[in-house]
Amino acid sequence: MLKKIIAGIVVTSLLAAAENLAAQEAPGEGGTGQVRQRRVSPQDAGRGARSGRGRPTRERFDQWLNELTEAYQQQDREKMGRLIEDMKQRRGSRPDARGGPGPEPRDRDRDMSPADNSPIPKEDAEKKVLGVLEDMDRNQRRGMMNVPLEDGRLLRLLAETMGAKRVVEVGTSNGYSAIWFCLGLRKTGGKLITHEINAERAELARKNFKRAGVEDIVTLVEGDAHEKVKDLKGPVDIVFLDADKGGYADYLNKLLPLVRPGGLILAHNTTGSGSGMQDYIKAVTTSPDLDTVFVNRQDRGIGATLKKR
Repeated sequence: MLKKIIAGIVVTSLLAAAENLAAQEAPGEGGTGQVRQRRVSPQDAGRGARSGRGRPTRERFDQWLNELTEAYQQQDREKMGRLIEDMKQRRGSRPDARGGPGPEPRDRDRDMSPADNSPIPKEDAEKKVLGVLEDMDRNQRRGMMNVPLEDGRLLRLLAETMGAKRVVEVGTSNGYSAIWFCLGLRKTGGKLITHEINAERAELARKNFKRAGVEDIVTLVEGDAHEKVKDLKGPVDIVFLDADKGGYADYLNKLLPLVRPGGLILAHNTTGSGSGMQDYIKAVTTSPDLDTVFVNRQDRGIGATLKKR
């Protein structure tokens, strides 16, 4: 208990310090870009910037704050450390505390990480879907346990590259990862079957599918996926697990026989998730019929398992 209290105090201090950092980074009321001298309290978390020009910086900070809070609640020390280091690096690229100039625009462009690029729509239908995903990322992420943006893009890439015709997801939430799959499936002619146990989240997902125009691609099965997946038939090209971590091994046992040779089993949060994942990880890393790699380890990771031909 004492350790939890101390950890809480440390995180609270970090959040307060980060709030002051965000206040320093945002332009002042007059739009000069100089440091504001007023103190920002932790109660200001989540509020928009007072200046339109400061809003993009503030939105990035709010997203960072939400991710740090979630990582603390899940006791994910690795992600907390990464997020804090990321904030330090951002601070290093901003004007100094005296309001001095930051790097020249050319320097910032040259130093941009490849991971900083955003998806570019090819046509209007893709633009519509990406717009809904962006809105969900900004306004629905809290409490939904959605995959990060880059993981969502990876799901789309795998589905489209494989020419997937049938994808099974366990853990719909509000439909964020499902819509990323649909971006690929709309080009392959494939379908997605996704499972959600929570009725409110399932209803929100249905609304998001309709907004994105992908409702004809998705079948949402509501109820306990441990039972519902028994009704599925193969072949399945991709299975994506993002539900109760302790249940991954059971899902694997029930769904692996349906996955076609050359198909994939993808499992989210496979690194830094504690002992609850050990049975699943052992199963996918010790079988001669499977080959597993772990990607995006810095963000709790995706385990990608190939069912060998």
